[in-house]
Amino acid sequence: MDAAQRRKRDGVFPPAHQSRRRTGQPGRDLTRAPIIVTALFGRRDQGWLDAMRRAYFPPGRNQLDAHLTLFHHLPPSVEDELKHRLIQDTQGVRAPAARVSALMSLGRGVAFRIDSPELVAIRQHLCEAFAGLLTPQDAGGWRPHVTIQNKVAPGVAKVLLATLTKDFRAREVEIAGLATWWYRGGPWEPLSRHMFA
Repeated sequence: MDAAQRRKRDGVFPPAHQSRRRTGQPGRDLTRAPIIVTALFGRRDQGWLDAMRRAYFPPGRNQLDAHLTLFHHLPPSVEDELKHRLIQDTQGVRAPAARVSALMSLGRGVAFRIDSPELVAIRQHLCEAFAGLLTPQDAGGWRPHVTIQNKVAPGVAKVLLATLTKDFRAREVEIAGLATWWYRGGPWEPLSRHMFA
């Protein structure tokens, strides 16, 4: 099996430099950027969460699809080890059970809280593997959530929270896999995908 076939099997995107737009800055290494790790939702749940985000997120600030972030900023030096660990955590492994369990106030926004003990265990395992390399944000306590509104006035967020609370019902969601992304200040750029069995 050649490298391209292995990448396809493991859901790894082509190397970043192969699909990167040039910046016009000679000698700049376009692959050296922080790495973000997220959980991937099943198609139906992703569609529902995206629709909620489009409905309530300020349009000019909504550059991303709905997402569940496990790590906000891993150093690019861990790319190979991270992919290896994510393959081990997903390949042939049953998808972790997960549910939207509550609404959360973010002060200037609203999010859905996600409960998934198995996903928490996967993240903890990765925290231990990369201890000492984590930012304070990633090393601190993790509150799994999907933001559907952010960067609005606190009063606007409070109204949405009250409105959504009236009809809120907990629901199961599918965690289909894990993904890594390059972060360069704008929309995230895909790096790899690792799907559960």
